[in-house]
Amino acid sequence: MVKVMTKNKNIGFAVFMSAVIALTIGISSVSFRRQLVTEPIMEGPGVSEVKHLSDYFGGLKGTAGDSAVYVLDSGVPGGTFIVMGGTHPTEPASVVASVVLVENAEVTKGKLIVVPHSNLSGFSWTEPGQGHAPFFVIDTEHGGRYFRYGGRGTNPIHQWPDPDMYLHYPSGQSLAADEIRNLNRAHPGNPDGRLTQKVAYAFRRMIEAESADMIIDQHEAPPEKPLVNAVAVHQRALDLSSWVSMELESKGIPMRVEASPPGLHGFSHREYGDFTNVLAILSETPNPSQGSIRGRTDEKLVLSGSDAMYDEIWRGKTLKLCYEDGGVPMEYRVGRNLETVCQYAFSYSEENPERAIEIINVPTFEELAEYGIGSYLLPVTQ
Repeated sequence: MVKVMTKNKNIGFAVFMSAVIALTIGISSVSFRRQLVTEPIMEGPGVSEVKHLSDYFGGLKGTAGDSAVYVLDSGVPGGTFIVMGGTHPTEPASVVASVVLVENAEVTKGKLIVVPHSNLSGFSWTEPGQGHAPFFVIDTEHGGRYFRYGGRGTNPIHQWPDPDMYLHYPSGQSLAADEIRNLNRAHPGNPDGRLTQKVAYAFRRMIEAESADMIIDQHEAPPEKPLVNAVAVHQRALDLSSWVSMELESKGIPMRVEASPPGLHGFSHREYGDFTNVLAILSETPNPSQGSIRGRTDEKLVLSGSDAMYDEIWRGKTLKLCYEDGGVPMEYRVGRNLETVCQYAFSYSEENPERAIEIINVPTFEELAEYGIGSYLLPVTQ
């Protein structure tokens, strides 16, 4: 009798645990599947056409790297400015700023091309061991707008395996193995390479096909990194960037200019400047959710940019930080990105009126701080 009861208890426990495991797998699979679905982006009044990277390089057709390309063409002759967001999906302000541009900006002269998910594959996963929230939601009067957080590089399931050593093409420079999935170590691209290199090559073909004047690759970095609140630029863009920096500083937006190191290969600000005629720029804003000393990496941290550990270090002045009392919220970071884009367009147009790029209806740094990002996101209608 005792043996029967014990056996029944064991069976009951096994059934219970099986149910718990099945429920856990079910919940996890929903989250996993959601990570594979590209969040909707609405076409604002300035969007004249939606293309894909495969329109510039057919080798991406049907792949996980074939991202949407939003074209805002004024129809008036002028220059062309390309904005890359989401090169690293762990740097969310670059994505949100690109979406705000797509849904609000209008171009009255020249052309603006915006790619919110430059490394589309990278948004379909999160890096193990980092504790990153897989998504965040920005409140609007129409409801919440969902954005994925993603991993720093291409999803390993789309590009596997990593080699023992990554040799950059075409320089042959040796890099760490996993950098082969880092879009900002893959430029100027390789049409016969792996997925990440093909994505980089598509951007190079875009620059050439569109006769682009400028390209800006928007990034974020931990507040303790020296490149934060700065632009890294190809040497041909130094004069323009110095002028842009002074104008932004006059608006209370600190912006340093760093020259792209000629000996470091794979970066957009190096390779596109060397291999094409474009003025190549990379910008960085501070993002505590990437920081090495951060606490819990949840949705709140992604949006507020406020972390107790960074607060303590900032107040104690034990480490040089690009941080403010109370954090660096998404509005601050997105505002910096948008002001930088608009200032580059304005300053370039002043120096090159025959290649002018005039952009209007972009929310300012002050407007984002006062009204919030949600005020500038359109209702989802699909």
